[in-house]
Amino acid sequence: MNYAHILKISREQALTENQVRSVAELLEQGATVPFIARYRKEATGSLDEVAITAVRDRLAQLDELDSRRAAILKSMEQHGHLTEALKAEVGGAETLAVLEDIYLPYRPKRRTKATIAREKGLEPLALQILEQTGADPRQAAGAFVDAEKGVASPEDALEGARHIIAERISEDPRARAELREFFSARGTFRSTVVADMEEAGAKYRDYFDWEEPIATAPSHRILAMRRGEKEDVLNLNIAPPEEEARERLRRRFLKGDGEDAVQVDLAVRDSYKRLLSRSMETEMRLMTRERADAEAIRVFAENLRELLLAPPLGARRVMGVDPGFRTGCKIVCLDRQGKLIHSNETLYLHQPEKSAELVKRLCGEFGVEAVAIGNGTASRETEAFFRGIGLPETVQIVVVSESGASVYSASAVAREEFPDLDLTVRGAVSIARRLMDPLAELVKIDPKSIGVGQYQHDVDQPALKQALDDVVVSCVNGVGVDVNRASAQLLTYVSGLGPQLAKNIVACRDENGPFISRKGLKSVRRLGPKAFEQCAGFLRIQDGDDPLDASAVHPESYHIVQQMAKDLDCTVSDLMRQDALRRQIEISAYVTDTVGLPTLRDILAELARPGRDPRQQFEAFSFAGGIEKITDLEAGMRLPGIVTNVTAFGAFVDVGVHQDGLVHISELADRFVKNPADVVRVQQKVRVRVLDVDLGRNRISLSMRSAPAEPAPDRQPSPQPRKPKKQKKKGARNQPFNNPFADLMGKIK
Repeated sequence: MNYAHILKISREQALTENQVRSVAELLEQGATVPFIARYRKEATGSLDEVAITAVRDRLAQLDELDSRRAAILKSMEQHGHLTEALKAEVGGAETLAVLEDIYLPYRPKRRTKATIAREKGLEPLALQILEQTGADPRQAAGAFVDAEKGVASPEDALEGARHIIAERISEDPRARAELREFFSARGTFRSTVVADMEEAGAKYRDYFDWEEPIATAPSHRILAMRRGEKEDVLNLNIAPPEEEARERLRRRFLKGDGEDAVQVDLAVRDSYKRLLSRSMETEMRLMTRERADAEAIRVFAENLRELLLAPPLGARRVMGVDPGFRTGCKIVCLDRQGKLIHSNETLYLHQPEKSAELVKRLCGEFGVEAVAIGNGTASRETEAFFRGIGLPETVQIVVVSESGASVYSASAVAREEFPDLDLTVRGAVSIARRLMDPLAELVKIDPKSIGVGQYQHDVDQPALKQALDDVVVSCVNGVGVDVNRASAQLLTYVSGLGPQLAKNIVACRDENGPFISRKGLKSVRRLGPKAFEQCAGFLRIQDGDDPLDASAVHPESYHIVQQMAKDLDCTVSDLMRQDALRRQIEISAYVTDTVGLPTLRDILAELARPGRDPRQQFEAFSFAGGIEKITDLEAGMRLPGIVTNVTAFGAFVDVGVHQDGLVHISELADRFVKNPADVVRVQQKVRVRVLDVDLGRNRISLSMRSAPAEPAPDRQPSPQPRKPKKQKKKGARNQPFNNPFADLMGKIK
């Protein structure tokens, strides 16, 4: 463990050294973030998952910096450049950019103009001119004329000397640091359309002549411009005011106004235009991409968390329906544990009487309590059919998002689970299970296929995977997992487990029957003491030998609860059932050197609500009747909808017409909104007003702001629909922006 890293992180993140050290030690011992946050509060000072993850990620960054530092020192030493002063400089560099600036003059490089000039023996002349003593540079250059070396005249010598000076300027760490800061503060993005690409790149038309500061450019616009450049539609440049940038270099390197200073000024111009501006632009591209990636990944992670923690219907007998016109609607029936009990049924909407008879028979035969209908093609027509055939009022009819269902249907997981079923039938099973428990079903799908991100294929893929995996792990462990019902895919994300141990648990369960205690997990092949410590608290066993096994109380704390029960002369079950008994507990009496008040408070909370599900209660939702196609929409209508995606520029809302509408950030509320996530979240039920319907581009503009002065009745057009605001090219805040993401975005189903 690097003590310097501990100190640095504690200062950066306003944590104590003990907190950072404890997290680092636990991580080194193989503890997971959820385990540390839930069961090691005394060690970390009750840090939450966000803070622990930040420490983990910063430790990894500093380790990476140290690795690069070591590689640079080794290279310098091998090439004979390393001195004690350089070693101290490299050791003191706190960022990768500073480290690379120090290394730049000594890095092995290809043959440059300056290299060629040095080979001609012109470096002494360059150093003499750079001193700017006032001597005549042309006279000094005459001494370096050598036809055999390729220096035919004093002008040739001066040109070579300027190349050397230009390179020295471009490699000066202080000059680079100043320009880097200047580019960050004053640089601008400038995008223009590639010749003859106006029509082919129409989706990027907002960027055909666009300029904005890089300091304030939002992530979605940065990613859109980068994608446009990648697709050869846009030319993209980053630069600050050029003359001001050169003036900064002049102030740093010019010492007088003599003829030698003129030569240095020429070298400054050359250095900026040929070397520094390009180098800084490359750095700014990397910096802005990292910033945009981080924001896009953050938005994706937040959306995924909301989707995974969507309220579950719970253990019900569900009929799953994958809707369709031509091929019919595939129907399956599941029991309360999510097990497939009936399949191979198809209903056709153009045969209503026969189909109604089929549905009623299946509902009666299998005791169906809810119907889950995928929101794909023909979903609204299928929903209307089910609502119109007279099913009992106790049968809930719910339209379920099927984003990613086709990915699951064709996956190895689905083939292993249902080897003999058609893809569409597997999809119907997935739709039904999503209604019962979204989290348990969605973990089977690659998060990138769920359709709640922005530009997810353009961002740093390892960073995206890490962030999304963190979210899935956090959600799974936060909710807890019934070890006797969970799939191997769900168990994989439990703290301390992984794909192999998850499969071993399922195999042990299949071979020996349900687990009756957490202790039984120790008999699972290759599940050792460390893995048991990490996973046990997050696995639930309902109706087992020990009532605590159904709670989030960790087995290492069972003795505390047993002592509490003994002190009150009751059983553990009595303690869990009776609030009056729990109120008699004085938790300070159970504090020890290893168990403090945070853990004891958690234990009491679990005794009050053992195994509580943190997700909200399920509430059924229905779209507006009679609104099934985009052509049914009119400006001014007010409709119920569900938020399907939150981006940096607004939110997409499903109003039941198979095409999500965009509520631009400027239309989310009557106040200024900086972050859409402050107003809406994925799966939130909202009411929206239709601003505009563009049938040609298949786009819907919506608003969540207050109604106009003369509000239109629900689902009726407004007498004078509000016109969309005009886009301001520069400095616009919360102005509707025709972002290409709205065209490019598509759900992967």
